[in-house]
Amino acid sequence: MKRKHTTKQAKRNFNLVLVSIAFLFLFNLVIQLMQLQERDESNPFYNGSIAEEVYKYTPVLEKELKNVNLEQYTVVLAAIMQQESRGRGGDPMQASESAGLAPNSINNPEQSIKQGVKHFKQTFDYGTKKQVDFATVIQSYNMGMGYIDFVAQNGDKHSEELAKEFSYIQVQKNPSLYNCGGDTNNFRYPYCYGDFSYSGKVLKNIETLIASNPELSVLSEAAILGL
Repeated sequence: MKRKHTTKQAKRNFNLVLVSIAFLFLFNLVIQLMQLQERDESNPFYNGSIAEEVYKYTPVLEKELKNVNLEQYTVVLAAIMQQESRGRGGDPMQASESAGLAPNSINNPEQSIKQGVKHFKQTFDYGTKKQVDFATVIQSYNMGMGYIDFVAQNGDKHSEELAKEFSYIQVQKNPSLYNCGGDTNNFRYPYCYGDFSYSGKVLKNIETLIASNPELSVLSEAAILGL
């Protein structure tokens, strides 16, 4: 009888341990959820799919854009930064090449943002002059202003097919350079100049940013998407 009582007691103790572990797990989960909620409330720009580093640079982006009277496009530059680097590294706007430098030559985030804003203004002004849609302007941040000319000659509206055509033309000019690092499994291959899907990705980032904080942009979503 004593052995049977001992066995029951052991089972009860084991069950208590399981209950305690479950309670601790639930308690920690609740704490984590509360912390996430506090982080969301303390940062109105926070969204799980957009890197926090991007939000950190949003005031700097807005400041630089104000200098060129384009502060209403802060959300666009934030979306571009998200696509380029998720706000990481010394060149978060990946703007070195637009300044005629080797990739990642810029190693100062503020300098990167200044150059990125300068590059965006150039593409924006030229795109406006050529009367192409806004998606073309965004794609040109990645492919250069030659893409604006190409689209202007082919209907004035960006599409992935046009981006692929333009990319392949550039690849043929320098196939040893634009070969996706020799990786034929790269999703861009054989369109290895730039990223033909860049504009679509940035536009999705814009939608996410606007959905999480409509006040981030003066522009309406429809205006940004060129509708």
